[in-house]
Amino acid sequence: MTTRYNIAQDIDRHATVTGKVAIHWRNEAGEEKQITYAELKEKSDSLARGLVALGLAKGERVMILLPRVPEAYVAYLACLKAGLVLLPGSEMLRAGDIAYRIRHAEAKAVIADATLTAGVDAALREIGSAAIRIVRGQAQGGWLALDECTGDASIALPETTADDPAFISYTSGTTGGPKGVVHHHSWAVAHQQTATQAWLGIQNGDKVWATAGPGWAKWIWSPFVSTLGAGATAFVYQGSFHPETYLRLLEEQKINVLCCTPTEYRLMAKCEKLLEYRLPALRSAVSAGEPLNREVIDTFLNAFGVQVRDGYGQTENTLLIANLTGMPVKLGSMGKPTPGNRIAVVDDEGQEVKQGEVGHIAVHRSSPALFKGYYQDPERTQAAFRGDWYLTGDRARVDEEGYFWFEGRADDMIISSGYTIGPFEVEDALVKHPAVKECAVVASPDSIRGTIVKAFVVLKESVIPTAELIPELQDHVKALTAPYKYPREVEFVTSLPKTASGKIRRVELRELERKRKGTAS
Repeated sequence: MTTRYNIAQDIDRHATVTGKVAIHWRNEAGEEKQITYAELKEKSDSLARGLVALGLAKGERVMILLPRVPEAYVAYLACLKAGLVLLPGSEMLRAGDIAYRIRHAEAKAVIADATLTAGVDAALREIGSAAIRIVRGQAQGGWLALDECTGDASIALPETTADDPAFISYTSGTTGGPKGVVHHHSWAVAHQQTATQAWLGIQNGDKVWATAGPGWAKWIWSPFVSTLGAGATAFVYQGSFHPETYLRLLEEQKINVLCCTPTEYRLMAKCEKLLEYRLPALRSAVSAGEPLNREVIDTFLNAFGVQVRDGYGQTENTLLIANLTGMPVKLGSMGKPTPGNRIAVVDDEGQEVKQGEVGHIAVHRSSPALFKGYYQDPERTQAAFRGDWYLTGDRARVDEEGYFWFEGRADDMIISSGYTIGPFEVEDALVKHPAVKECAVVASPDSIRGTIVKAFVVLKESVIPTAELIPELQDHVKALTAPYKYPREVEFVTSLPKTASGKIRRVELRELERKRKGTAS
């Protein structure tokens, strides 16, 4: 018999502690709000019943498009309690991105911020969807107000099991549209054992600042499941990133655990006033999304006595390899596999390689953190495996002590400032510009962001390359897809390197960029 379980129950259990603060929210203007675990439970229970009253049934999909606000936590919990499957969506998604996800997952409802309703409306018109629309803000033009979607205790909530789907998180692919990664409720149990305890080191009562925004898998990982599941207080800052602001808030809020992107750490480390701040409360600092350079690690260790520990994972799983709490750190190493997960380096056939040899980072099917497949895409799911091993798309080697050392990406994915960007999406947007004949998009080394999106563009014969055309192309991409995906560098070329079958050899362009910027391997 399948075990009854719901991710929300791990968070609700803290509601019995009187006055225990779950969320401490603050915005750029200095406004603040605190919500206790008891209040969070009451609000999410009511919204869950309200969603059921609207006719949403267990297993149906709901897209959530909310910024860093307390309502994001309430909405996620409510959907889980109602047995609904969440489609996390970044507030940076454009109408085309939203339409793709709603159509692909056949979402029955959308919960969005008032600032995002126009994009959702455009997406729904494009695909002819009659999804229920719920807005954080005033009811308007077919949108129901989130605060008014309530239900009393007479409305029964469905039971869920550990094997029921909870999330479908979309992640970019090198070809085709984004893939819908399916995680069941059981994933949260594996995540708590690996990321929360062994890496983040969150303790009951800590104040945790995990800077990821709602809509990303990393938000589900750290600000949501890890922080609230551990009974800590989630510090939520809704504002632009400025190094001095972040450092001041770390000091003022007495943050115990910090989870930032490598870009945020790099910029804080370069802050001229770094040594003016005192962070005695900071006990644990972690980074994920891309390798963090040694200079930044040394800077934080010297300034605050805290070692920033790298972690490696994917939307398809959870934290897989990390410099865990209490483990000796080899600077530059990814660390070791997380508890409970079987991780290895394998060759193209799925056979484990010898110590020191470079191969694919792979996750065994038996690992509890591994995803359940790509939604409605068995072919892509099967293609991601070699026998019993799921290939992450990254390459590494393992030394004599079991430490993993990152060697690069096995495919064409771009990771910039922690964002995973598929070149196909950017290329697809670029070629829709009337001046573009064809293009190729690759990762280009960058000292701040790790890598940036670089576009090599072949213009149509009648078009003259000019400096003014570059920002025009960049704005064109921003208008068609999430702004963070736009090419920060554009180079006009007369041709692109290709294989005999006509496929673009992005690997040549990546190597060209590495050599130009002095980072060739």
